[in-house]
Amino acid sequence: MGLSCTHAVPEYIRLIAAGRYDDAYMINWTSNVFPGVLGRTCDRPCEPACRRGRVEDHNQEKPEPVAICRLKRVAADSKNDIRERLPKPPSQGNGKRVACIGAGPASLTVARDLAPLGYEVTIFDQDPRAGGMIRSQIPRFRLPEDVIDEEVGYVIDTGVEFRGGVRINSMAKLLGEGFDAIFVGTGAPRGRDLDLPGRKEAAKNIHIGIDWLSSVSFGHIDKVGKRVIVLGGGNTAMDCCRTARRLGGEDVKVVVRSGFEEMKASPWEKEDAMHEGIPILNFLVPKEFVHDDGKLTGVVFEKVQAVYDARGRRQLVPTGDPDEHFECDDVLVAVGQENAFSWIERDCGIEFNDWGMPVVDETTLQSSLPGVLFGGDAAFGPKNIIWAVAHGHEAAISIDRLCHDEDTADRPPPLVNLVSQKMGIHEWTYDNDISNDLRHKVPLREQKIALKNINVEVELGFDQKLAFDEAQRCLNCDVQTVFSSPLCIECDACVDICPMDCITFTEDGEEEELRGRLNAPAENPLQDLYVAGALKTGRIMVKDEDVCLHCGLCAERCPTGAWDMRKFLLHMTPAGQGCRDRK
Repeated sequence: MGLSCTHAVPEYIRLIAAGRYDDAYMINWTSNVFPGVLGRTCDRPCEPACRRGRVEDHNQEKPEPVAICRLKRVAADSKNDIRERLPKPPSQGNGKRVACIGAGPASLTVARDLAPLGYEVTIFDQDPRAGGMIRSQIPRFRLPEDVIDEEVGYVIDTGVEFRGGVRINSMAKLLGEGFDAIFVGTGAPRGRDLDLPGRKEAAKNIHIGIDWLSSVSFGHIDKVGKRVIVLGGGNTAMDCCRTARRLGGEDVKVVVRSGFEEMKASPWEKEDAMHEGIPILNFLVPKEFVHDDGKLTGVVFEKVQAVYDARGRRQLVPTGDPDEHFECDDVLVAVGQENAFSWIERDCGIEFNDWGMPVVDETTLQSSLPGVLFGGDAAFGPKNIIWAVAHGHEAAISIDRLCHDEDTADRPPPLVNLVSQKMGIHEWTYDNDISNDLRHKVPLREQKIALKNINVEVELGFDQKLAFDEAQRCLNCDVQTVFSSPLCIECDACVDICPMDCITFTEDGEEEELRGRLNAPAENPLQDLYVAGALKTGRIMVKDEDVCLHCGLCAERCPTGAWDMRKFLLHMTPAGQGCRDRK
């Protein structure tokens, strides 16, 4: 299942560069639903695919992609009031009722897609305010409350009924309430615990990370001990340690059983924690919680090392060094999350696998009970917000087709088009100048201010000048080079002018051998070559997309118009009539 944001990235970046923030936001909102939230918190799964990271000087220590994520925030922060451009509640419903359990990003996306179509969508959540893990698990110094309120509000205002403070305790009972479809977007709400000596005795000062973060978010916890140990190497652990620093933790450390590079936390999350003076200690496995008559005093760790077998499988084995003991007042356990489906009766028709997870169709997101769908963390385990949004879009399509007695497995194809960008011989409808700037850093609030208040946002975001400069680094990957063999006279003008030597006219051959004799050897086998034959001399034209800048110089220089630059448009078909008509 693809991510929901990637097809529109260059388009909204160009709009940001042009100062058209409202338009950039709406492109984002249509696919991503939460641009302001994601612009601060996204795991950035699209950025590794960014061509910018491939064409920069590879003598650099770390060639970096365009700051796609942080540019989303620019559109969100700089836009005007866009509420008039959002879908309005329909004057008349279609008679179909849909229940969404959990008010997180997956459920909200389902509601955002279905409510404007006339569906009566009701979202249930045990918390009084909608947002799910966006609100409960992401600290306010990363994601301000007003951003959540605004973007969740956009969804609720499409005519959705939100029932906060309502916990669903029985799927069987809900199935009896006459809903035409039920979507389960309850996340992975249970944090894993560690059953170690001393756990029960010192329980008062040993906290499950995600529960502790929720308690902080809702104001139930406002302080922590001066010495804090965070166990775990994921993003939740990074949020825990940074939160602890702001609640009074003076000596906060993260202890991880794996190596630094193997940690599940995003690289920038680790960098942010270390920037705030929080050490990360690796290859230490907790053995015992030490206490003095029930009062936690420390944790004992065994030192381990990674050993790999012939198949490259890793095993952590003791080094034989003496155990290490760290004193502490509180421990935050952030070693993973699990799903909790105790409220779903096992005889209601929903099949579960051996790991206690629902059996879910990866395409339609339907369970073995066709009218019950799962999405986000509830479907396949913990991942990220944008993945949950993608699930929500796909689930909405399934529900819409289900309610119209149509095959849910028959998925609507996207709308694809190519539009020439030519305005003249040397003029394009897009800015084809290539910036040589390295990735710009997001300004941060002064640390002595940031660490004093848990509600003060740390990242200040790009201002409009920095946003323009960063947007100029985009290589317009959606503007494709299109080559027409019949028009080519093989003058090699495009070869001469290409700044990356990515075009070669040569004899045909096997791909592996061909890659080695191009003007610039194509060393990335994961990137297909663009090959065109039927040239008058019998040669072929080979272009290496891996390093192409999409600058258009080949098309400008070509005397016959054999090269053109065409914008690739991909519109993912949402739920609705278009979804059902497009076969």
